[in-house]
Amino acid sequence: MMAYRFQVPAKPMASPVATHSLLAQVLGITGFGLCITAYAAYLFQGLDSFSIGLIAMLIGFGVLFGINAARANEALALGLFYLFAFLEGVGIAPTIHNYLQAVGPAPVVNAALTTGVGMFALAAIVYTTGLDLRRFSGWLYGALLVAILGGIVLLFVHFIQPATYSWIVLVIFTGLVLVDFARIRAGGDRLNPVQLAVQIYLDALNIFLLLLQIFGGRRMA
Repeated sequence: MMAYRFQVPAKPMASPVATHSLLAQVLGITGFGLCITAYAAYLFQGLDSFSIGLIAMLIGFGVLFGINAARANEALALGLFYLFAFLEGVGIAPTIHNYLQAVGPAPVVNAALTTGVGMFALAAIVYTTGLDLRRFSGWLYGALLVAILGGIVLLFVHFIQPATYSWIVLVIFTGLVLVDFARIRAGGDRLNPVQLAVQIYLDALNIFLLLLQIFGGRRMA
C-alpha cells in the first residue's frame, strides 16, 4: 500500500524564520508525527483488515484538507497533523502486520532504518551543497501522478515487476525529498512549519512503504 502525496498550496507565513530554526521546527514536528504513526501501527498491529486500514487512510486524506484550511491557526493545524499521523499508523498497520507474519521483523526494521538514514543523507546533501531542484517539482509531481496511475493498472495487468515499480517510485520520491528540503533551506516558500512537516512526513512514509515492499519482496521471492 502506498500512501498519497498531498501538495499544500503556498500561503504567507505568519512571520519569517531563520532557515536553521525552520529546519529544526519541521524535523521536530515530523519526527514526533512519525513516532505517533509508529505507535498507532504497533497499537493496531493485530488489525488484519485492509478495509479498515483503507478507511483510516481515507479519513486521513480528509484531515489533510483540514490542515490546509487551518493554516492560519498553527496550533489547530498541528493538532490535526498529529491526528493525521495517528490515522496513517492505523492505515499501514495491516500492511506491516502482513510482512511481520510472512517474513518476520527484519524487512520492517531495515525499511525504517534505511528511511531514517536516507532522509538524513538527502537533507545533508541539500544543506551542504545548496542543491536546489525546486524548478523540477512540476515534473516530479507529474511523474508521481503517472506512477500512481500505473500502479492502479498494475493491480490488473502485470506489465512490470512490482520491485521495478517500487524502485521507480522510490526515485521519484527521492527527488521530492530533495525539493522539499531545498524549500526549507530557502525559507519555506511561504509555507508554515506544519505545512512543510506534512510534506516531509509524507515523503518519509511513502519511502518507508516502498522500501518495505522491496526488502519484503526479496524475502518472499
